[in-house]
Amino acid sequence: MKVGNRSIDLRGPLRFALVVGLIYFFLIGVSSLEAGIKIMGEDTQESLFSAASNPIAALCIGILGTVLVQSSSASTSIIVGLVASGALGVDDAIPMIMGANIGTTVTNTLVSLGHIRQSSEFRRAFAAATVHDFFNVLAVLILLPVELLTGVISGTAEWISEQLVGSSGTEWKSPIKAWVKEPVSLLRDFWEAVGTSGNVEGIMMVLTGLVIILLALSLITKNMRALVADRLERSINAMLSRGGGTVALFLGLVITIAVQSSSITTSILIPLAGAGVITLRNAYPVTLGANVGTTITALLASLASSSPEALTVALAHTTFNVMGIFILYVIPLARDVPVRAAERLADVAVERRTLAVAYVGIVFIALPLLGVVVLG
Repeated sequence: MKVGNRSIDLRGPLRFALVVGLIYFFLIGVSSLEAGIKIMGEDTQESLFSAASNPIAALCIGILGTVLVQSSSASTSIIVGLVASGALGVDDAIPMIMGANIGTTVTNTLVSLGHIRQSSEFRRAFAAATVHDFFNVLAVLILLPVELLTGVISGTAEWISEQLVGSSGTEWKSPIKAWVKEPVSLLRDFWEAVGTSGNVEGIMMVLTGLVIILLALSLITKNMRALVADRLERSINAMLSRGGGTVALFLGLVITIAVQSSSITTSILIPLAGAGVITLRNAYPVTLGANVGTTITALLASLASSSPEALTVALAHTTFNVMGIFILYVIPLARDVPVRAAERLADVAVERRTLAVAYVGIVFIALPLLGVVVLG
């Protein structure tokens, strides 16, 4: 478009307007999911989610669900919707949230396998990918038992939620829920008009909500990446060339909030690390910032509900990641543990490359599936 002698590119503003519309679409999906679960009734809910009462099984469900949809943002948003509907309790949802944190790291680990033919590149790329794995697994190994024994994560999240919207068990007036109420009602009317009722109607509302959530998040991520793609690598290179630490952590946080995907943030790092442009120790804090940044989606999803418990679970996701950073990064003695573990695993992977592929299959699919089958 030309104004006078100047050419104005409207693609950016139009794309941003599209993202705003997609966020609204995403919130409709979360509310549809909540409505569908409520329609299905307590007996159906109990039979569907009884496995989540075992914290290890719930953790494994979180891993598998996130690997399946390739997005912790999607899986945590679904968990928030389930809590909002009353199908899941806060205590059952928190291990699932932790599992989502582990499951989301599969993407950057798969990206690193693209360097498998070049030994030196593969060593650096695989270490940069698996440092994220080790951090999240160690955080769960430390904080899940602590949470089960003390309730510190849920307690902290509940306290913050109470300050913001009031105590659990009472609804709060979310303006966003009012904005999405009419489209959700229209969806329900549609499924009733085609002859569904009871559990069938509930299932169709749940499926509709899931499709909307996954589609909206995919398009949001795609469009936000297009908006900032040219700046991403330049920003990472410019800031990380000055060192890591707090600056790198903040960079990971901001980029992930911008693109609505921790997988994109961490996956950008892998080729840079493989090429030797950035060091493992500089890339490491970026992944930690990405962990915190990705929790914004669950917080947004909780606003589509009037349930304080939904907000509590979303805040628990943030609290878990912040606590993990404090324990495994802020404390000097623990800071190098994930880095050294990733370096050693990368050395083994270079010597026996089939083990690198086996690692992905065992950690992200076989073990979680075994956990669900045995403990669920």
